[in-house]
Amino acid sequence: MSYTNGLDDPSAYFQTILYSGNETARSITLDGNSDLQPDWVWIKQRSRADPHILYDSVRGTTKELSSNTSTVEHTNTAGLTSFNSDGFNIGNHVDVNRNSTTFVAWNWKAGGTASSNTDGSITSTVSANTTSGFSIVTYTGNGSSGSTIGHGLNAVPEVVLIRRRNQSTDWNFQLGYSQYLKLNSTDQAIATSGGLVGSGSTSTITVDANAYVNASGSTYVGYFFVSKKGYSKFGSYTGNGNNDGTFVYTGFKPAFVLVKRTDGVSNWGLIDNTRDPFNVTYHFLEPNVSDDEFIPSAPQEAFDFCSQGFKCRSTNGAINASGGTYIYMCFASNPFVTSTGIPTTAR
Repeated sequence: MSYTNGLDDPSAYFQTILYSGNETARSITLDGNSDLQPDWVWIKQRSRADPHILYDSVRGTTKELSSNTSTVEHTNTAGLTSFNSDGFNIGNHVDVNRNSTTFVAWNWKAGGTASSNTDGSITSTVSANTTSGFSIVTYTGNGSSGSTIGHGLNAVPEVVLIRRRNQSTDWNFQLGYSQYLKLNSTDQAIATSGGLVGSGSTSTITVDANAYVNASGSTYVGYFFVSKKGYSKFGSYTGNGNNDGTFVYTGFKPAFVLVKRTDGVSNWGLIDNTRDPFNVTYHFLEPNVSDDEFIPSAPQEAFDFCSQGFKCRSTNGAINASGGTYIYMCFASNPFVTSTGIPTTAR
């Protein structure tokens, strides 16, 4: 995968924040190097089995989807109520602000205010950030195979994540265009056979008539990603079944890793450098289930975050089975070397 437009400060585009709930409406302020007005916020209770809650600025405040269910989008007026210049506001609802529980929120910057995009045969509404390689897209399906949808990235999307909003349907996650996964399921990867999102260009994706991505009259949201040097990388690796596990090169020190086995049934795994500021990193949350944070007595599922990537430190089949295949999404805390020549260090 090619990298362009290296980013010296990844915190201008992605940050993780931890907070404790108190069931009182309030502001959550991010604490990274740069101020960040998020366009996509993913919130999860750490200390209790409650759903993953996802918001974005294109669908609008209070509009919730959950990564661990196929439940339709709903409005929660006491959920996330505004996207601020350096964080967001929450109401008193227990899903985002339950008293005496701990939360994590992952925050991405897209392009701010969305605009109409007519690059495809289906008109879309797009908030795109070509610098960080991330766009949020909403559209209404037409039920016609071969339809195209504009994404605004000026590059072929490497990761496509689409969710039907007004009907109960699984999440469609694609790294590339040959197979898909369900974000809300343990299922292994399924061949697309040219269906679902069958291809992408620098301006559009091409969709089938499948209900996951293009049912007539149904509304959808899509999250699209392109790798950027020093900030993000999306790819795959093969496990070796050893505690001295596979090293995955990213070219930067990771802040966030989402991983899923593709050749077998397993939970998704999500780790970050804020909940685990030191190696090994093993406080896992699983996007396909509502379970609280998995904290084993010994690091049964674990990575080291290194200056140029991450390394498996477990034989657990969810991340490092011998010969197992895995996909990952990774975002940076620091590039390996900035544009001014300053190198990062391992943890």
